[in-house]
Amino acid sequence: MSAAQAAPFLRKITPGGWTALAWLAGLLFTALLRVRLPGQEKAEVLAGVVILRWDGLTMLALATLLALRGSVLLTRRPGAALRHLLGAAVVGSLPLGVTAIPLAQYLAVDMALYTIAVTRPHHESDRAVFLGLGTVVGYLAVRLACGWNVGTTTALTVGLTAAVAWLLGRAQRQTREHAEQTRLRIAEQAVTAERLRIAREMHDTVAHSIGIVALQAGAARRVIDNRPDQAREALAAIENASRETLAGLRRMLGALRTADEDGGRGEGGDGATKQGPLGAGGPAGPGTDSVPPETPALSETAPHLITPTSSKASGLPEMPGLAALDRLAETTAAAGVRVAVRWIGAPRPLPPDIDLSAFRLVQESVTNVVRHSGADRCTVTVDHRDPEALALAVEDLGPTPGRERERSGGGSGYGLPGMRERVGLLHGDFTAGPRPDGGFRVTARLPLPTGVTPA
Repeated sequence: MSAAQAAPFLRKITPGGWTALAWLAGLLFTALLRVRLPGQEKAEVLAGVVILRWDGLTMLALATLLALRGSVLLTRRPGAALRHLLGAAVVGSLPLGVTAIPLAQYLAVDMALYTIAVTRPHHESDRAVFLGLGTVVGYLAVRLACGWNVGTTTALTVGLTAAVAWLLGRAQRQTREHAEQTRLRIAEQAVTAERLRIAREMHDTVAHSIGIVALQAGAARRVIDNRPDQAREALAAIENASRETLAGLRRMLGALRTADEDGGRGEGGDGATKQGPLGAGGPAGPGTDSVPPETPALSETAPHLITPTSSKASGLPEMPGLAALDRLAETTAAAGVRVAVRWIGAPRPLPPDIDLSAFRLVQESVTNVVRHSGADRCTVTVDHRDPEALALAVEDLGPTPGRERERSGGGSGYGLPGMRERVGLLHGDFTAGPRPDGGFRVTARLPLPTGVTPA
């Protein structure tokens, strides 16, 4: 079995399973120490008198039952599981004729201490390690009180291993907490970067609309006396541009205000705006980058791909929309990935903010296909059939043989939060995840304001 095949199998073993294996391994080690193995003149440890009798075997069987019961309870009731395992260690040591609890009988306890330190709060793990060390000391104290010999060195070794197992678990928990905090912080930075990009784009949209209003107002002023019909057309254009811009501003500012209020209360949004687990590979897998406007997206692996700051160089308008998808497909082909654009339903005029956001979602997803999926083609679907929403989908079929190493990048894995934020601000729905038959799919549904009908 290869390492790649063995790793998933080992990950399927639960902490309770590892604890049970540790107890059984300790029993086997204890038995091997008390028999003469090939090449030995005598056994390493002299077998006690009790262990070979029915009462000794009964105690070992009882200890094994306690250990297995504790292994089953470890995930659900770790405190009770630890008490079962400590009882098994004590009961299992009695028929061995030893002066202290042997290390082999404490391996399962060490495993439990590690698991509790990793998964439980600090106060529970502290109680667990004190209970584990207290059992070792208590065993010695009882023997001293009875006037029997004690194995101080053995007890120190057992206590040291228990403390080390607990410290390793505590360190693992702290590493996980730090990694989670770092992930959340970077995800927040990705969302903030996306909001800044949206703000810049909204600024450009407003500036463009104001320019149209100024031009049409000047034209109306010049022809209002001689060509009143043209003046009326210019005034109608001014009215449409101003209404459209105002509606976009209201949508965006209202969404931002709602998102800020929810964030202040510590509440999560709906499924489209929550920060979910990141997928693996494909258009928005763990290699996905949230590319801020000032950073060229594919400067290393695909310098010719369109990015938010390369519109002029790529032949895109300053405020691209879905009409620029064909140009996006051409430049993506130069980066080594063929993009098939499918249009479903009759196209319709879209508000500038929704049109631009739709293009950015497709652009980000296609960028991630080029950088991280290893695929040589992807499909972009634009669905206009729903009169109340615009549906988008970007999917690939997975890595092409020979391209995984070439296209796998060192992304930070936080492009998804940016796309979720953009869709969430438009009150849409966003999903991203692996396809059942391989590859990756990103979908978005952007609600349209009333009055947007197919052309």
